[in-house]
Amino acid sequence: MSLFDATADAYSRHRPGLPDAVVHLLAGTLRGVRRPALLDLGTGTGQVPAALVPVLPQLARLDLVDADRDMLHQAELALRPLLADRAAAFHPVRAEEFTAPEEGYRAHLVTCARAFHWMNRPAVLAMADRVTTPGATLAVMGDGSLWTHPAPWTVALRELIQSYLGAERRAGTTGAYAEPGRRYEDDLAESAFSDVEEHRVPLHRVWTPDGVVGYLRSTSFARPGLFGDRHPRFETEARTLLDQHAAREGGLVEDGEFDVLLARRPGGVR
Repeated sequence: MSLFDATADAYSRHRPGLPDAVVHLLAGTLRGVRRPALLDLGTGTGQVPAALVPVLPQLARLDLVDADRDMLHQAELALRPLLADRAAAFHPVRAEEFTAPEEGYRAHLVTCARAFHWMNRPAVLAMADRVTTPGATLAVMGDGSLWTHPAPWTVALRELIQSYLGAERRAGTTGAYAEPGRRYEDDLAESAFSDVEEHRVPLHRVWTPDGVVGYLRSTSFARPGLFGDRHPRFETEARTLLDQHAAREGGLVEDGEFDVLLARRPGGVR
């Protein structure tokens, strides 16, 4: 069973997209490439490709990889109207299991947003080495989660979740979330993509109570299935809490950073 079973619709509707600065940073890695191919790993509902297609008219091929078929279905619904004559394929496999879909396939940009921590990272990096061009860029990126954000309203919300599910952050039906044992930079340093540059893009979001509740439904730590028949009561309490904090604090504000690691093979083109 996928960690995100039955969450694809909430993910599609309530997960924040990429900041414009990140979209243009990624697009810039393909400057001068005539007909590039994009490989998006852990694509979820296809937020990264959907953001890149409008700013990359030269993009010729997209391959979206996710083990969750519901997520891929949402991605296809979002992308099909944008594709025009571009080739696109949707691969229902884990990232480390992806193989070149045809002879001579090579990706110019590999992206992985908010998903690298769920993966067998050495295996994924080895796979990326096999299916990319010599000058390819691998982009690993993310912006944390409302679970870890330190604003008063997110701290209170986390405490409410913990009152239902226990102190540990959940990551599935019975398991607890485990932080990655090492930094992504260390994983990359031991891979073919050891030339790494880091970009920190400031972000400012103002949430609504309904938006936060929808977001929680899409997460591994507060999915409805974790609460059982207590989920309606939890959502009622969460909305009340969020309404109170929004009134007291002038809105549900999230100020943070979107981190992007751009990794290439040493000596590759920048």
